[in-house]
Amino acid sequence: MLEEMRIRSLGVIDDAVVELSPGFTAVTGETGAGKTMVVTSLGLLLGGRADPALVRLGARSAVVEGRVSVPAGAPVAVRAEEAGAELDDGALLISRTVSAEGRSRAHLGGRSVPVGMLAELADELVAVHGQTDQQGLLKPARQRQALDRYAGDAVGGPHAAYAAAYRRLKAVSAELADLTTRARERAQEADLLRFGLDEVAAVGPRAGEDKELAAEAERLGHAEALASAAHAAHAALAGNPEDLEGVDAATLVAGAGRTLDAVRAHDPALAALADRMGEISILLADVAGELAGYADDLDADPLRLAAVEERRAALGTLTRKYGQDVTAVLAWAEEGAGRLAELDGDDDRIGELTAERDALRTELSGLAQALTDARTAAAARFAEAVTAELAHLAMPHARVMFAVRQTDDPEGVEVGGRTVAYTPSGADEVELLLAPHPGAQPRPIARGASGGELSRVMLAVEVVFAGTDPVPTYLFDEVDAGVGGKAAVEIGRRLAKLAKSAQVVVVTHLPQVAAFADRQLLVEKTDDGSVTRSGVTVLQGEDRVRELSRMLAGQEDSETARAHAEELLAAARREL
Repeated sequence: MLEEMRIRSLGVIDDAVVELSPGFTAVTGETGAGKTMVVTSLGLLLGGRADPALVRLGARSAVVEGRVSVPAGAPVAVRAEEAGAELDDGALLISRTVSAEGRSRAHLGGRSVPVGMLAELADELVAVHGQTDQQGLLKPARQRQALDRYAGDAVGGPHAAYAAAYRRLKAVSAELADLTTRARERAQEADLLRFGLDEVAAVGPRAGEDKELAAEAERLGHAEALASAAHAAHAALAGNPEDLEGVDAATLVAGAGRTLDAVRAHDPALAALADRMGEISILLADVAGELAGYADDLDADPLRLAAVEERRAALGTLTRKYGQDVTAVLAWAEEGAGRLAELDGDDDRIGELTAERDALRTELSGLAQALTDARTAAAARFAEAVTAELAHLAMPHARVMFAVRQTDDPEGVEVGGRTVAYTPSGADEVELLLAPHPGAQPRPIARGASGGELSRVMLAVEVVFAGTDPVPTYLFDEVDAGVGGKAAVEIGRRLAKLAKSAQVVVVTHLPQVAAFADRQLLVEKTDDGSVTRSGVTVLQGEDRVRELSRMLAGQEDSETARAHAEELLAAARREL
């Protein structure tokens, strides 16, 4: 239950506190006094859109604070505590700040929270109804939502199953459409892949082969120079047998070693050098032998060089098309083979998806039929309950009914032996019809209801909801628009009835409605055009009679109006 709200710098309100109580509270006041700011403030507390234009001129920000009592362990209390909020003696403190620059902040139970958190809790705290809600009720989509809400699990269960099948059908259909519409592109892609893979397979490259052949080509291309250098180096190290007078490195090192060996016994340091000289002799001999072998093995075969270059050219063709080197070409081939297998399997996939789509359409037809049946049954109950409520709202001969129908569509699903259009919400088009008096043809309420009748239909719908899907607080903003006389009295009576099971707050301009309230709040402006803390007062006794007199005749001190006001209050008390 909403216990109180404090409103600061919002619209015409400078600083005011709205104290509410259980039961029926009526908020009254002159036109433009700021009554609607009560509705706007509550909307902000419930996560509504923050409009910086609402911030009072000259103020840096507008602030709305609310105190809502919630039962311990209630879902809304549990969700708030999960968000880090703390309850204050069984009450949840909510705050919303809107700056003149448009920034908005929300606090829940002393903890800063996203504004979306307030909106998440709103449905379980308060049901707000104003002129915009009446206009919303004219839309078939909102009427279907109202019917589904009334039906509860009877429609909710089939709807959940239908929605799941619908989403899967849409996903399968989208994939199938993509596969079939892009068949040509995929066929071209597959042909290109086959050509490339065949080309790679024909060459048959090995990993690293391009680098090996490059090295071999370099060696073969300079074979004569390499052989000449190897022979010259060998001769310098080991000597040339044909040059009897030549001096080679091996001979010189061997002579130096023998000279050191002759005196090594006299100094260990010189002995160590002699040993190293011996190692040099061995190393020179090894290098000389390898040079001789290298020169003998070196093949200057022009035919082999031509074969190497030809192979390199074949590999170069692949690397120009499929990768920067042979390793990259092989990686492309592996990936391409996988993609080709995927493309070749598309025909099988199309067949699988087609079968799944047909099965899903059959399943969806059955689920849509179940949803239609559940809505049709709920519509009869809902219409009967709303019609009964209208009888208590000075519309005793009015009849309300729901038209649950479908539209033929050859691409749709089968419901009731017809192929009809379908949406994420089912195959049904739901429209609320009203016959205001006997003999009148039922017409959509958008065309068949006056403003006063529409107000009463909406109130009747909400009273019916209160019995099936109650919320702690209902706020009505001029739900009595376009209504007067006996109909206004009946609206007041039904609001009082609703207040027996929930808190009801009504912003009204009708004294017939206000008279039924358990508490009446008056919103007044000061001389400077603002509403201050003292501008929202609880009316009792003589003050309430004066306000009802003003609402009746515009004259607080008219004896006739006062008598009528007292009569209204007395009649309301007798019925309550």
